[in-house]
Amino acid sequence: MKEIKGHLLKNKIQKLLDTLEIEKIVTYNKMLDYTIEIFETQGLGSDYYGYHNIDHELEVTYIALLAGTWERKIQKLGKSDTEYLFTAALFHDFDPQKSVDRPHEESVVRFISLDRELKKLIDEAELDIEIIMALILRTSYPWTGEFKIQPEKRMKECFERSEITRNNPEKQAHYEELGWFLSVADRIGGYAIGDFSEAMEKAKKNAHAFAWHQSSIVRMSVNYFETLLNNEAQMCRRVLHALPQELRKNFMDTVLSFMNLRQEEIRIESKFEYENQKFRTKVDSLEERSSDEYINALTSIYKELPRPLQLQKFGFAKSIRDPSTILTTLRLSDGNDTIIGYAKGGPLENYQLYAGVKDENFGKQNTIFLEPISMKMGYWGLGGGNRLRKVFSLLANTKRYRYMTSFALRDLIQQKMGSENVEFVTMIDPEHWDYYRVDLLGGIV
Repeated sequence: MKEIKGHLLKNKIQKLLDTLEIEKIVTYNKMLDYTIEIFETQGLGSDYYGYHNIDHELEVTYIALLAGTWERKIQKLGKSDTEYLFTAALFHDFDPQKSVDRPHEESVVRFISLDRELKKLIDEAELDIEIIMALILRTSYPWTGEFKIQPEKRMKECFERSEITRNNPEKQAHYEELGWFLSVADRIGGYAIGDFSEAMEKAKKNAHAFAWHQSSIVRMSVNYFETLLNNEAQMCRRVLHALPQELRKNFMDTVLSFMNLRQEEIRIESKFEYENQKFRTKVDSLEERSSDEYINALTSIYKELPRPLQLQKFGFAKSIRDPSTILTTLRLSDGNDTIIGYAKGGPLENYQLYAGVKDENFGKQNTIFLEPISMKMGYWGLGGGNRLRKVFSLLANTKRYRYMTSFALRDLIQQKMGSENVEFVTMIDPEHWDYYRVDLLGGIV
């Protein structure tokens, strides 16, 4: 396997396990290897577009084990607690056959109970699978309403089947609290490791899992952190206190950065609502598109896209200069003509689409491919994306293209099907980030 961040985390997890002097250390390392192998072979490695990939699984395992190790040192947790924490964290999103990116805890525990290799490893480690499943069920989020009622009922069933917790309210309460500890470590994990740019990348992937519009990413992220810090303050403080200062600082810096971004969004929205700020679309000449200043401006916006949507990672500048590329920019009417977004695409034959996506029109020179529309953070939700898309479609129509194709979230494509000549070409699961086609002769979209 290639060396990726997740595999660096694997080494850190192994070192942590070594410090705990676990008797069945070989078995726990087998669990680690098996989990990575399953995620990679099921297409859920680091390159998977969704949030819940192998990196997330290992981040949560590392943070939960790191915090649990400290709590064991100060005798808040016992030896077996850290072993259960490790195992439940490692398997908490173990849903390789998922139909949507967001794992369903019921599906996870069902898969674990049926996977022979996992059951064998859990038995080798002399752990109770019922307790592991109860801890995983407690990671359901948010722990209110329907997301609490059914998992809580299933947890009680697990406790009744376990010889360790059956008819033992004290033990049950202990493992309920350990599950809460894991749940908070799950939500802190990815945002405590790495800098804010990595945190934003995770937020964008998480937005995809919940099918949020780009305009909701910062607002919903702020709500996510405020709920964690306010509604679960006790456990949040406990988990953060158990982490090294650097990781605590990373997490709090990320929270503050999202809150600052939200303030900037409100300031931008206020300018459009109350200060008569406007934007306009512009079709730029090849000469202008060749300037370094222009290319740098678009590149900086392009880099704000989630990495799997950066479809021309190694030839972006070259594609801007290409005469066959259709390109329109969104600019502020601020005296400086500041570029805040763009729509860009070219002949379908210029692109290598995701694995499994096949287009019958490839090679016929009749289809224009629209790359994911890009805009600066803070400007989503103001109507600029729709305007860019319409101008791009008009330009494609004037160049005699019959079809336009692109990727979008399934719900958004379905919304357009009622009023536009739109059809699904390939529906991609579990991402629901689907490839669709528009018949341009059926009307401008």
